[in-house]
Amino acid sequence: MGKPTGFMEYERELPADRSPEERMKDWAEFHLHFDEEKLKIQAARCMDCGIPFCHSGIMIKGMTSGCPINNLIPEWNDLIYKGLWKEAYLRLEKTSNFSEFTGRVCPAPCEGSCTVNLNDEAVTIKNIECHIIDKAFKEGWVEARMPAKRTGKKVAVVGSGPSGLACADQLNKAGHYVTVFERADRAGGLLMYGIPNMKLDKKIVQRRINLMKEAGITFVVGTEVGKDYPVEQLKQEFDAVVLCCGATMPRDLQVEGRELKGVHFAMDFLSANTKSLLDSDYQEGRYISAKGKHVVVIGGGDTGTDCVGTSIRHGCSHVAQFEILPKPPADRQEDNPWPQWPKTLLVDYGQQEAAVLYGEDPRQYCVMTKKFVGDEEGNVKEVHVVRIDWRKDENGRFVPVEIPGTEKIWKADLVLLAMGFLGPEDTVITPLNLECDARSNVNAAYGKFSTNVEGIFAAGDMRRGQSLVVWAINEGRGAARECDRYLMGDTNLPG
Repeated sequence: MGKPTGFMEYERELPADRSPEERMKDWAEFHLHFDEEKLKIQAARCMDCGIPFCHSGIMIKGMTSGCPINNLIPEWNDLIYKGLWKEAYLRLEKTSNFSEFTGRVCPAPCEGSCTVNLNDEAVTIKNIECHIIDKAFKEGWVEARMPAKRTGKKVAVVGSGPSGLACADQLNKAGHYVTVFERADRAGGLLMYGIPNMKLDKKIVQRRINLMKEAGITFVVGTEVGKDYPVEQLKQEFDAVVLCCGATMPRDLQVEGRELKGVHFAMDFLSANTKSLLDSDYQEGRYISAKGKHVVVIGGGDTGTDCVGTSIRHGCSHVAQFEILPKPPADRQEDNPWPQWPKTLLVDYGQQEAAVLYGEDPRQYCVMTKKFVGDEEGNVKEVHVVRIDWRKDENGRFVPVEIPGTEKIWKADLVLLAMGFLGPEDTVITPLNLECDARSNVNAAYGKFSTNVEGIFAAGDMRRGQSLVVWAINEGRGAARECDRYLMGDTNLPG
């Protein structure tokens, strides 16, 4: 540990983001970096505690505690404090394939379980990680590395999101010939089209894809396995297959008026927006525009926030965000102790921007949508809602109960459904005769990742359900390890 008393001497500090007034006018990333001397001070706050929960990567009460890819956080914090940046990068890359992604979009469960967070504010782990990898790219330390020897084995990875990319990267390091199939016109999956550019610049995603190509990985884009490319051909041409197709079936809201024009799934809105931005800077007009519209976002998670931020950048007239759950508390409650993920109120970039524009946080809590109402042309014009209270039923489960007299009508020209995802699509599941669990995810035990069909593996959201980018990377790495073991009889790949 570089400075044993650092956590007592220094306060947690993060670099200021670009101001809402400035950033909402463009699609550029809004997080900024500290200078390196300030980062050394922040790294000095790391205690190098006896049991570093920050890289535990475990689930407690259904929530992630610590880093799922087990980043060696105290070690690279110590190296940063000493000014050894390249050494810190080399330590980071031992466990992390894509720190430029997680350093930007991960919610940082490592910080939630940081020991300093017991009675103070956590070490700024995520910000330090992001600076390490950005400096590594700037200095030329990140290079495409062809494996020294090829095994002759061919592996297909279906899906190029974070789990697919991590899996492909690891299998390539093991010397296998890896082909990644992606149905979209660009590789990256969720990273390319599911996360807006202001949170993760697509040049950063493409930079990593280009490095993987240089290292010998083949990407086949615009090709959907099960439709454009038969699954039988996949089994014939490859020695093993790893399915990383994600959990892309959106949760719908089956209420009156759902069929009206102007009611869209959030991912349709976000992906079309990014594609149009990249293809033509919106000149071709093939996206769902929020310009001049009253927007209602139903769903209070990260995807809902991205819809808020994107609508603001389009120039919407107003935006409201509905959350069916109660407003989280400002501080940890007694039933949510460390090292659990802190279930506290967070104000993300979209809410900050809306507050600047409209004078208040756009989120409305404990709101249930009852119906959508349209005009004569079949366009949505209103959302009818009611406030609810969460009460225990006779079985002790919390259920929503409508509060009489709290009905309200919201003006809406555009409604975006951001209520999460139910599971994977069926494009490859039925043709391959794969077994699924009760939640429709592909049945492949964690740690093994093998399905009921020999030589077919599954990883990421397709196996575990909707989760974090960092869990997807964990799963992709694990599936690559087990796929390598299947092909070679043993493996040197880490989990």
